[in-house]
Amino acid sequence: MTDIAEDLLTVRDLLRYAMSRYGAAEIGIGHGTSEAIDDAVFLILESLHLPIDDINPWLDARLTRAERQLIVERIDRRIDERVPTPYLVGKAYIQGVPFVVDPRVIVPRSFIGELLFSEAFSGEGEESLIRDPDDVLSVADICTGSGCLAILAAMVFPNAAVDAVDLSEDALDVAAINIDRLGDGRVGLHHGDLFAPLEDRRYDLIITNPPYVDDEAMAELPDEYRHEPEMALAGGLDGLDIVRRIIEAAPDHLNPGGGLLCEVGSDREILEMTYPDLPFVWLDTAESEGEVFWLSAEDLGVTDDA
Repeated sequence: MTDIAEDLLTVRDLLRYAMSRYGAAEIGIGHGTSEAIDDAVFLILESLHLPIDDINPWLDARLTRAERQLIVERIDRRIDERVPTPYLVGKAYIQGVPFVVDPRVIVPRSFIGELLFSEAFSGEGEESLIRDPDDVLSVADICTGSGCLAILAAMVFPNAAVDAVDLSEDALDVAAINIDRLGDGRVGLHHGDLFAPLEDRRYDLIITNPPYVDDEAMAELPDEYRHEPEMALAGGLDGLDIVRRIIEAAPDHLNPGGGLLCEVGSDREILEMTYPDLPFVWLDTAESEGEVFWLSAEDLGVTDDA
């Protein structure tokens, strides 16, 4: 047993130990949390199979030797190897939904998850981008990774069949695990490059969180991000190589009245300069501003005659 674990008896002890080590090491944060304390809380509670929303009821709980050793080992790996916490515990959450993750797939953290459950897709009010979630019958999730957005889309749009696509067979293996756990038979997986495996199919909604990290930023990524598949992050010189391909191909795969929802990180200015005639609608979340855009099918030139 790790010696230090002998002295850390309670959840409070382990949280203090984690924060001391986190602070001394200046770890990188950003895989589902924005503060070091939230990362440590998630590591501890998920390791103990406890609800992750509030650590306070458990702070003075005494742990078994095995529990203490497991958590100390994970804290040490988090610091010494800079492994993202979701990989250590094998799980990540979006909108409270737990998804299995491992280094075969990027850690789910897309802002699109929050947007799908927002008023923008509720069908209620003038700000909604769709008329009725029940009317959305087909969704494509391009660069699906763990399958998280495809699964969430199936939850939001109860009548939709969802096609989830990724170029990585490893990622699709993880997505299959999540679909088996959380899906209801309406999410199908497809291996291939963007829209290629979908052939000439058209959709009421296309969602995508593609790679969009530019070359300069890739060279400066914190060590935590280097545990993730490079192909899930790298977007070329300006970060928009794949985003441009998606925008240019989307009209051939959208039904009239549909739309494209795409995350692009901090590249809004470049995108608007590249496509000055496209009326991008930028959607904000609690943690983001101007990082996700919407383009309607009509904005992309799709008509009833398409």
